[in-house]
Amino acid sequence: MLKRLIFPLILGLAGLAVLVSLGLWQVERLRWKEGVLAGIEAAIAAPPVALPAAPDPARDAYLPIAVSGQLTGEGARVLASVKGLGAGHRLIGVLEADGRRLLVDLGFVPLEGDLTQPAGPVALKGNLHWPDEQNRHTPAPDLVKGLWFARDIDGLSTVLKTEPVLIVTRDPVVPQAIPIPVDTAHIPNDHLGYAVTWFGLALVWAGMTILYLWRITRRTS
Repeated sequence: MLKRLIFPLILGLAGLAVLVSLGLWQVERLRWKEGVLAGIEAAIAAPPVALPAAPDPARDAYLPIAVSGQLTGEGARVLASVKGLGAGHRLIGVLEADGRRLLVDLGFVPLEGDLTQPAGPVALKGNLHWPDEQNRHTPAPDLVKGLWFARDIDGLSTVLKTEPVLIVTRDPVVPQAIPIPVDTAHIPNDHLGYAVTWFGLALVWAGMTILYLWRITRRTS
């Protein structure tokens, strides 16, 4: 009987070892990802600095800045949905500051809200952001209506004749828009779920192995 148990026992232990190791690897990935997110959150909340002369998406992602200038009254609206607020639009304006033209995400306006593009002097704080919101299913913008379906920085900057730079405001700048500051909510962190899945499969595998070994012993007894 012992010989009949050896192979399924080895197979069961090997499978269990693989599944547990995959679960432990996901736990390590979870710790790593939490460290990355903590670093990004610290960068987002850091004291604001002056706008760089040539912002770089890799180096300056989430960089907090303070800038003063003039909203020109130009801009666009981006169809959006915000948890707790429902459907509406992000109001994207154009800021002229020190001879530069920049895109500014002024915040969220509900569907029934005022989408008038503001004009006038402002002093604002925010974070540089290059969101990745487009995919092959994203509709093309309606340029006649100024309606976009993603914050396409290259497209918006071309149409509005600005630098390909977006400042997402932290605080209210205009009364009709609710600020939606940059955060880490858009960065996926699914490693805990993966770890639970692998450990769960390990338990199932162990249970099936024990049941199979028990049936062998029952047949040979």
